[in-house]
Amino acid sequence: MRAWWINPQFASSEAGERFGDIDKVFALDGETMAQDSLSRVLRVGVGGKRYYVKRYSGNGKNLRRRWFGLRRWLGPPRVRAEWRNLLAFRAWGIPTATLVAYGLERRFGGFLRGALVTEEIPDTMDLAYLAHSDDPRLADRAWLTQVSRQIARLTRTLHDAGFAHNDLKWRNLLVDGGPSPTVYLIDCPSGSYYRGTILDYRIVKDLACLDKLASKTLSRSQRLRFYLDYTQNSRVDNGDRQRIAKIVGFFDGRD
Repeated sequence: MRAWWINPQFASSEAGERFGDIDKVFALDGETMAQDSLSRVLRVGVGGKRYYVKRYSGNGKNLRRRWFGLRRWLGPPRVRAEWRNLLAFRAWGIPTATLVAYGLERRFGGFLRGALVTEEIPDTMDLAYLAHSDDPRLADRAWLTQVSRQIARLTRTLHDAGFAHNDLKWRNLLVDGGPSPTVYLIDCPSGSYYRGTILDYRIVKDLACLDKLASKTLSRSQRLRFYLDYTQNSRVDNGDRQRIAKIVGFFDGRD
């Protein structure tokens, strides 16, 4: 069984033809941007624009070692979670990459392969790259304030919906080069919805992922300002202090 979707915006374009079905997508050549045992990301040029093609050939981490491969039949495909999450971000008003095409193929009820294609967001870099390259924009208070507030707002939007990203690191946040920067949230195959104490734990994890590099790049006052923007409070209370302690200590002993 195959299911494949093309964004109507691209259906009659050269990109729509190139990404028209799953066979064409898996036959593509391009610049390899990332690769692991489950997926491969290519950057492909079509009609003067660039697109990212993420192809999955497995379902879940360490497929051969977990559940003796049963996840191929029992677990929801990661590629489906990834495209659904990108669609959810757009529905919530969170800037993200535009989906061009996506779909999957099953055989005998089990996941065989899947892919999604996104349009490149031009003139952007991820925040981790900016931090590691000592980009001067991170020393610009006005620029950093705009970026920090946007990240706080999009993070709160996720959590208010009962959703946790589960890998909310600086590398998954793109910022463009305009005078009024826009932050884009990308790459979310492991994000999901939670409730109660599990959601509380996942919220702490998301905030800890953001703070991991922030603790090496930003001042304590800047990190606290981000947290207050996230909570929409003017000061921290006892509950905030307890959560901040969990955030700061989340990765202790895990590195």
